[in-house]
Amino acid sequence: MSGDVLRLLAPISGIVVPLADVPDPVFAQRMTGDGAAIDPLGAELLAPCDATVVQVHRAKHAITLNADGLELILHVGIDTVALGGEGFTPQVSAGDRVRAGQVLLRFDADRVAARAKSLVTPVLVSTMDAVTRIEAAAGRVTAGHDVLLTVFRAEGARPAAAPASSRVTAPATAPATALATAPAAESAAAPTTVRSEWLSIVAETGLHARPASVLASTARQFRADVRLERGDASANVRSVVSVMALEVLGGDRVRVAASGDDAAEAVAAVRAALLHELAVPAAEPVPSAARPKAATAIAEAPAVVGQGPLPLRFSGVAASPGSAVGPVFVWRRDAAEIARDGGDVATERRALDAALSAARRDLGALRERLTAEGEGERAEIFAAHAELLEDPDLLDAADAELRAGNSAAWSWRAAFTAQADRVLALKNPLLSARAADLRDVGRRVLAQLVGRDDALGAIPAGAVLVAEELTPSDTVALDRNRVAAIATVMGSATSHASILARGLGIPAAAGLDPRILELTPGTRVVLDGDHGTLRHGLSAAEEQAVTAQLADAARARAAALAAAHDPAVTTDGHRVEIAGNLGDAADAPRVAELGGQGVGLLRSEFVFLERRNAPDEAEQTAVYERVVSALGPERLLVVRTLDVGGDKPLSYLPMPAEENPMLGERGIRLSLAHPETLRTQVRAILRAASKGKVAVMFPMIATLAEFRAAKRIVEEERAALGAAPVQVGLMVETAAAALMADQFAKDADFFSIGTNDLTQYTLAMDRGHPRLAPMVDALHPAVLRLIDRTVSGAHASGRWVGVCGALAGDVAAVPVLVGLGVDELSVDLPLIPTVKARVRTLSLSACRETARLALEAEDGAAIRALVATRHGGPGGWRLG
Repeated sequence: MSGDVLRLLAPISGIVVPLADVPDPVFAQRMTGDGAAIDPLGAELLAPCDATVVQVHRAKHAITLNADGLELILHVGIDTVALGGEGFTPQVSAGDRVRAGQVLLRFDADRVAARAKSLVTPVLVSTMDAVTRIEAAAGRVTAGHDVLLTVFRAEGARPAAAPASSRVTAPATAPATALATAPAAESAAAPTTVRSEWLSIVAETGLHARPASVLASTARQFRADVRLERGDASANVRSVVSVMALEVLGGDRVRVAASGDDAAEAVAAVRAALLHELAVPAAEPVPSAARPKAATAIAEAPAVVGQGPLPLRFSGVAASPGSAVGPVFVWRRDAAEIARDGGDVATERRALDAALSAARRDLGALRERLTAEGEGERAEIFAAHAELLEDPDLLDAADAELRAGNSAAWSWRAAFTAQADRVLALKNPLLSARAADLRDVGRRVLAQLVGRDDALGAIPAGAVLVAEELTPSDTVALDRNRVAAIATVMGSATSHASILARGLGIPAAAGLDPRILELTPGTRVVLDGDHGTLRHGLSAAEEQAVTAQLADAARARAAALAAAHDPAVTTDGHRVEIAGNLGDAADAPRVAELGGQGVGLLRSEFVFLERRNAPDEAEQTAVYERVVSALGPERLLVVRTLDVGGDKPLSYLPMPAEENPMLGERGIRLSLAHPETLRTQVRAILRAASKGKVAVMFPMIATLAEFRAAKRIVEEERAALGAAPVQVGLMVETAAAALMADQFAKDADFFSIGTNDLTQYTLAMDRGHPRLAPMVDALHPAVLRLIDRTVSGAHASGRWVGVCGALAGDVAAVPVLVGLGVDELSVDLPLIPTVKARVRTLSLSACRETARLALEAEDGAAIRALVATRHGGPGGWRLG
């Protein structure tokens, strides 16, 4: 054995937990260091050996020790940084020399356990380059008595002083810490240093153990010396302890610096981690398109230079359909300099009240303008913004800052950014996406206070706008005649900015790699909003080909629109119903205008979202009757009952936090748990059915018992009202429903296949994840086999089957779905004419053969190639 051995006593009594079983990938994957964890049975943390206290984290939940050159991290609980020190009482300070068994920290176990994800306490050696191996105990250990870890030190690894990896180089005026006792001097012959621009940390918890570990893990992939700079102080990014000791808090500004032969690549990677990867706890991943950011770029310093070639293709998520070719226009939001000190409280409060009133007037005018332009759904976004200005928590937080002597601008910014950060940290991607609305309305008020406007300004005609994030206000202010397309790092398909882009008819992709911001302004790019991609580096011939494709597609769409009212009948006489998906009553007249033969999916959530109280029966009835009236007596309206939970929460409907919300109490499960909410909606639907053709559809059905319970409520309410019978069906979004279709057909009148959820559940891939999204292909043979099983089971009992997911509007999928026997395709409204035109080019017999071959194919790509070979067709082009 080389080197020597350090034995670390258990710092707390409890059961030893292998790191691999810790419910946090940063610890489980040993990104912070190696060691073990303890599920505690006590509430005191003891020193595991003689050591020097390097740092007591400002949130008091973690202590770093230096044991003769080895860095040790003791981290009480998981996600305890969010408690902000509540329940923790440190007994030591940085610089203290402690003996083995000495109490380092006491904590209120009940209080912490009630708010933390877990009390499991990792005990880690972070300086793994100084260690050959670590052996961990098993079973139960007693604090200060049993050996938890036996650490075998590498030969020659014992330093004479604190290791350089943990030093923080600080200015002479900085507070002294154990890590700042040996400032490092740069060699006169040091290689050229590459630096990023300054970045502002918006995550309220700053760079604690988890984000420090992500940064360290990223930096260790490069040979360069990588440092994180905050003011005049800096830290070695390879060292978790060094980054933690830099004490980076929310609101601090940092930049990445590196020197060495791969310095530029290292800076780019660490910068990307700051901007993109440190948004939420790594143990709770969310789709990047909805992922909150940990840092935002401040455009006051030049961007990183010399970062090497960028990828030619960036993949994100589809935010608004359509494609465009044009020059890049990169926009970065400037950060306003705001003085913290204010005048007297009354004066500052009057200034804030005046700014709030002005913002309310602006929002009212914006809402009126959009309503007058026929954009009722989009106008309601800004009605919700006005509601945010009345939020008592937000106003109380601003008032508290004012009472502390801060200026109105400082107080307001502190309040709305803290509120946005809390929303960003939520597990639910749809709810976390609302943080953009908070920042938007916050900036609107702030602009009134500081007398400046950071709006986009002039954009070159035909440009592809590239930005880190666009708020709803940014988006609605765009000139649709100048902006060809939008590409953003942040955002999602469900964000309000994306909804507005769709309303403006501007193609958009979101959740793209932050390196899109490094594209040279004027670079020619192709943005594909249907598939969420951005490409650059095209040759003149390639760009010309793409432009020709876009022109062909535009002509095909124009021809389809001209024939929109012709029926969708195949060349051999088979009729397919083409209906529209509807997310707002205001859009209902467009169904008939575009040739839709009904509404195959009314997403009734719009009646329930963005409000403080549940809509009553009369309000819901009026909404459904408006849609029925717009459709007329011959078109069927299929109303999906409330589909919330999972990624769609309601503030007024109790929804407990869940580890896996998409597999939890959502859709019909939540409705059955709140039967009065369901009964109210059912009564409203039944009342509206007296005005036209209406059907009821239940979401996320997995069992016969669920469907029968929901259908029983419909029958009970129908009997009580004396209403006429209506069709009752289910959405097929689970494999269980598809595989049991023949059984469901004994009770259900129809089936509608939601291919979005069915695909992600079948492939076990999050359809909103930017790296997985390209693989979440609803044309995968596994999904098609479930559709085939659904159709055969339903048709055996004479039931009809529709597809209301995005696959129905994919022109490459239409021949396959027709061949499988799907009776109805319900698509986004603008796609109705195109899908009808596509059906008219097909023959049923050829489609059946295509479907047979597709079921035997290997993957979705093979099926798309098969369809292109056998059917071609209008609009069948694809970009990227």
